[in-house]
Amino acid sequence: MKLLIDTNVVLDVLLKREPFCEAAINVLNLAKRNDVQEFISATAITDIYYIACRQLKNKGQVRALLKNLLTIVSVAGVTGREIFNALELDWNDFEDSVQYSVAFLQEIDGIITRNPIDYKASEIQVWMPEQAVSVIEDNTNSLHFP
Repeated sequence: MKLLIDTNVVLDVLLKREPFCEAAINVLNLAKRNDVQEFISATAITDIYYIACRQLKNKGQVRALLKNLLTIVSVAGVTGREIFNALELDWNDFEDSVQYSVAFLQEIDGIITRNPIDYKASEIQVWMPEQAVSVIEDNTNSLHFP
């Protein structure tokens, strides 16, 4: 199963944001499974870097955190195809439409986010972190995606 991890979930881990950090860590731990592959979009990496630097005020620390993160997750590329698709969606939040377009066009099975309402028009599965962990741990073999 291929999963796109939204920016907010990654920031919950890197910035140790409570009460969300534990659930976000559990999401990243799913990548240890042989049947789960996790991705972060290339554009999310730049957002994560910017926000984490602003919060932590230490570029070296942020670089180290991102390098560690990239040993766990893969980077999903963002090309003109994903950007054009995002523009065609005409969603309220362009960043969300890019995230969705990356997942949809790269045939990722689901998106894990703390803001599922941002993806209400999604044609692929969208989960809150706690939901994703529960569903994937309990039902990986019986999941069916639209």
